[in-house]
Amino acid sequence: YYTSIPGSCNFETQDQEWTTVCGLTQDPSDDFDWSISNSAVTGQTGPHTDHTPGKGQHFLYVNSSAQKEGNRARIITTKLFPASIGVCRVRFWFWMFASRQAGVLKVYTVVEHGMDILFWSSSRNDENKW
Repeated sequence: YYTSIPGSCNFETQDQEWTTVCGLTQDPSDDFDWSISNSAVTGQTGPHTDHTPGKGQHFLYVNSSAQKEGNRARIITTKLFPASIGVCRVRFWFWMFASRQAGVLKVYTVVEHGMDILFWSSSRNDENKW
């Protein structure tokens, strides 16, 4: 659900669709989709807990082992955030430890005319933590 911070989501959406609750959408032109899950489902290939303090259990994930090199899974914010200096910040936690088949996690900002600009990327995390 959303917190009081615009654009914030912890993926504890109960029976509601996480994309709607979190203001996100699956990119229809990508190769596969992000899913919401918890450590009981992802088992040995994922983190033991999520990053949310307290009773949080859910996170987004992609199963890279079922993909071929070059395949993309993209989620897009449905809310546009105006350009700003020092006002809009992107903050998230990620876990990419176990799989040798993990690709590159990339965050893009999209300018008004639709051009994607690479904002941040990581190929893997060397520690088993968020």
